[in-house]
Amino acid sequence: MTVDLFAGISVRDFQGALRWYEQLLGAPPSFFPNDVEAVWEVAEHRSLYIEHRPEHAGHALTTLFVDDLVARVEGMAARGLTPAMDETYENGVRKVTYRDPEGNEIGFGGMS
Repeated sequence: MTVDLFAGISVRDFQGALRWYEQLLGAPPSFFPNDVEAVWEVAEHRSLYIEHRPEHAGHALTTLFVDDLVARVEGMAARGLTPAMDETYENGVRKVTYRDPEGNEIGFGGMS
């Protein structure tokens, strides 16, 4: 069974969010379906997108699990981003959380 996932994040300042998410994800968007959305394909059939929806901005909670969490966090640090939280759970899973300028939380998880 193939699962397609589009995880959306509402933002107030589309251009500012576009720059921040490019910095977070290390690449420009994969495509722009229209003038108020930008989509990054983060894995096959799995995408993260931002959308200009000011009335809903700042409330997203999204976590992406990645194969090499350390490399991902190091890459974001090299691009100037510092995590808001870095926690390791009892089962050994580590979650590193970033907050965009509007308060949305994007976490990256993996084995520590």
